[in-house]
Amino acid sequence: MHAVQQLHQYRKSLSTTTYKSRGQRVIRCDLCRLAKPFCICDLSPKVSSQAGFLLLMYDTEVLKPSNTGKLIADLIPDCFAFLWSRTQVNPDIITLLNDPMWQPMIVFPKAYVGDEREIFDNKITVTSGKRPLFIMLDGCWREAKKMFRRSPYLQHLPVVSFTPKTPENSTELSSRYQIRLAANNTELATAEVAAQVLSLVGEQTNADLLDLWFDVFSYQYQRGVCQVNKANPNAVSDYTEFAQLNGITLAKDV
Repeated sequence: MHAVQQLHQYRKSLSTTTYKSRGQRVIRCDLCRLAKPFCICDLSPKVSSQAGFLLLMYDTEVLKPSNTGKLIADLIPDCFAFLWSRTQVNPDIITLLNDPMWQPMIVFPKAYVGDEREIFDNKITVTSGKRPLFIMLDGCWREAKKMFRRSPYLQHLPVVSFTPKTPENSTELSSRYQIRLAANNTELATAEVAAQVLSLVGEQTNADLLDLWFDVFSYQYQRGVCQVNKANPNAVSDYTEFAQLNGITLAKDV
């Protein structure tokens, strides 16, 4: 199990009642959290990356089957996940932030960042000998802003901000995340943001793969619920074809 799957098990162990969400009666895979007939575990990719991700997850976010942070952990070998707390900081977070191999930075819109803060705006400079560690604040937009403001141990770190790339033949940005409603359709899901960040550090193949993996998750998730499936019906074939063209091994091939 990767970090998000382990955190999911830990968070469940803290609950005194069953977490109730839409689709709570669906029998789900314990790992990908999709309805068992539409499990995608066999399609999970095996890739390498110089980037690392630290997911700070807002309380029950990790319990939500619709969470997309886990898709980053499906792809990126060095992905770490922790529950966020305003009053108690997990010492493992501090240890990770102080590890000399990493160059930690928070992914957040620059419009909410003070003038005194270092900002990597659409371009990231990584110090020689270090690897980028992208800190993702995983929750709804209101929760993410709260985590950003109320985490003193993050206040000294630089911020990564970017202008999202729009799809070809389109002049407007639109999230492909149809599972949970956002305040507006330009708010990207956590996995969509991670794909854009990977592109900024030159890992375009991994960025494209994560985007396609996100589409697979979205399509398969919607197959398991009683609503119109608005995702890409060719998501699985697009993903597997891309993996084959780029020599990417999938779990089912191991």
